[in-house]
Amino acid sequence: MSIDIAGLPQERIVFETSPLAELNLALHALSEPEHHPGLRGWASATAASLGRDLAGRLHEADFLWRNTFSDLFMPFAGVRGGQGRAGATLAQDLDLLDRLDDEQFVSAALEFASLATYATGGPSPLTDAGARARALELAAARGPQQWEFTGRLLKDPTAVRAWVRRLVEDCDEAFFADVWQRVRGVLAADVRHKTELLRRKGLAEALRAVSPAMVLEEDAGGRRIRADKLADCQATAVDTAVGAGLTFVPSHFAWPHLMILHRPGWRPVVHYPLGTPELPAPASVEVLKLRLEALAHPVRMQLCRSTARSPHTTGELANILGLSAPEVSRHLSVLKKAGLIVTRRRGRYVLYQLDVRAVSRLSSDFLEGVLR
Repeated sequence: MSIDIAGLPQERIVFETSPLAELNLALHALSEPEHHPGLRGWASATAASLGRDLAGRLHEADFLWRNTFSDLFMPFAGVRGGQGRAGATLAQDLDLLDRLDDEQFVSAALEFASLATYATGGPSPLTDAGARARALELAAARGPQQWEFTGRLLKDPTAVRAWVRRLVEDCDEAFFADVWQRVRGVLAADVRHKTELLRRKGLAEALRAVSPAMVLEEDAGGRRIRADKLADCQATAVDTAVGAGLTFVPSHFAWPHLMILHRPGWRPVVHYPLGTPELPAPASVEVLKLRLEALAHPVRMQLCRSTARSPHTTGELANILGLSAPEVSRHLSVLKKAGLIVTRRRGRYVLYQLDVRAVSRLSSDFLEGVLR
């Protein structure tokens, strides 16, 4: 994954905190504690403390943070005519979210329905019947609650926008205000350190401090940041339509995820983790051998990446990878036999998802690679 920064002034590269972006990762850790072994205690205690009404509403909208990290949580990147800066408070971040138009809001909220065209864009489900039908079909595969939410969003985005804002505000009251009070000092200190590193030693050194997976490349083809992720995507930090700029946002909850917002028409954002918690002990030699043999194929590596972030049907995976459904089924069977893939049925759909706990026991390097 690369970010074009040719001609970008260094002062347009900023490190800053974002309460709304941090809430996104906190909600993800609540929904997927297996992605975050070091946070299981916090996730269990926080989930147990939630009231029934709030827990139900979080379950209804958890596709915004469980399977993908919705760009709604970094609205500062999409605001037209703005400075591309995150809010200092959660309320300010929410005000920026209100400034997104309905097209931006809906396309970001339904990111799960457009993963195959995320980097290139596509017709809006608000105005295109085919895109609308596709969004509803994909939502139905993930259960009646998500299907109902998607239908409400497409019918009345204004009402759902108000519902989402109230949900975030209730999360703040229930648990996040205390969380932010605890972590914001550490995040702010990291921002100051990285900003000073950028000023004194340059971007290459600052990138090394952000993640060993990020490097600066400069050659005859231009100047770019490259991230070592299992994805083939490009972004630009010099889009005049939205305004030049690149933002780095640290997170207490993110590890092992290194996220890069690369939606067309939005400023790119690098959301990076602080710290690397301990993982469980490795599996037996016999299990290790079986699983490594299962992973010794580039297609199965890509299947692990896709199913680590979201449960998918065979047809969805075939569409994402550009393969036939029978070929994808054969690779899924190998991964399932090795105990790396789990399945569950939703109506007439069978969903496949990576068993993150099994992968974490296999290799922390592999887990970090597919979830990065």
